[in-house]
Amino acid sequence: MTRFAFTISATDGAARTGSITMGRGLIRTPAFMPVGTAATVKGLRPAEVRAAGADIILGNTYHLMLRPGAERIARLGGLHAFMGWDRPILTDSGGYQVMSLSALTKRSEEGVAFASHLDGSRHMLSPERSIEIQRLLGSDIVMAFDELIALPAPRDAMQAAMERSMRWAARSRAAFDSDSAHSGRAALFGIQQGGLDERLRAESAAALTAIGFDGYAIGGLAVGEGQEAMFGVLDYATGQLPAAAPRYLMGVGKPDDIVGAVQRGVDMFDCVLPTRSGRNGQAFTHDGPLNIRNAAHAEDLRPIDGDCPCPVCHGPAAVSRAYLHHLVKSREMLGAMLMTEHNIGFYQALMAGLRDAIAERRLADFAARFLARYTARP
Repeated sequence: MTRFAFTISATDGAARTGSITMGRGLIRTPAFMPVGTAATVKGLRPAEVRAAGADIILGNTYHLMLRPGAERIARLGGLHAFMGWDRPILTDSGGYQVMSLSALTKRSEEGVAFASHLDGSRHMLSPERSIEIQRLLGSDIVMAFDELIALPAPRDAMQAAMERSMRWAARSRAAFDSDSAHSGRAALFGIQQGGLDERLRAESAAALTAIGFDGYAIGGLAVGEGQEAMFGVLDYATGQLPAAAPRYLMGVGKPDDIVGAVQRGVDMFDCVLPTRSGRNGQAFTHDGPLNIRNAAHAEDLRPIDGDCPCPVCHGPAAVSRAYLHHLVKSREMLGAMLMTEHNIGFYQALMAGLRDAIAERRLADFAARFLARYTARP
């Protein structure tokens, strides 16, 4: 059984397309991972997520450790069996949620002590505990534990967080390697930090490369810095990381973010936007975001997007904007489900289009056409 192998089959400029081979299946890159925060991609059954084209999903360490508990999931056969998803799962480290959701956090070299947002119970999340939780879940791609700070931030604060993250990366590596049964079939990714500072990013990349990981994430972005600043970092950050390993931009993003990041050499993405937006009546389309609640859709018999191949837009089960408008305005759960199914399908179709464009060396044209239409304002 192949533990982890990354193959680049074609390049176009800085962009790459290829695949990651793991025991539970092949992941085509560039890849978008739907987020399954609490052991579910909200609104969709696993078969629907797979039918949309997803090869891998993301599970959330923080939420699952609090409810139902990592130890319970392990007793029930692991996350794959628990939720009925038999393909690869990447689990985040829990660091972002600890910083953004928890009350009364206290950071130290040991880790982060925090109060649960559910019931106020006290917990400690350290590199070792984060890796242990991800092992109990049965994760296929495990993320190192890191320290995040909001941007903008003073350079000394960014440097201190980056340096601590690198010390925690080494501890994460040691904790991962300590269990050969899990490490023998799973992969471990390190996370580059350094905010918007090129030199700090370079130091972080060098430290991670010295430790050695199967893949490398670009962390600390999509936290309010804006697309221009994010692309500015990606212009150099991807080149600082090993070319032979996959590069994962965490928490991104909007379709135009993804296209620009792929052009800059990113291979993997995750974001809650397609599911969260779907639940709130927003659809992503080739012509930009669409608010299905608007009165203009009340008698519109067109599909959400005439160029989208998803079952909500095409085929015997396709539905009209008018019907979706009614469902969402009436707060019928089917509305959220269908809007989410479309959004996940749209994202996966975008990734397939990007992969084909890179393979055929026409990415610049594909990106220009997509962005011109997506960002056009009526």
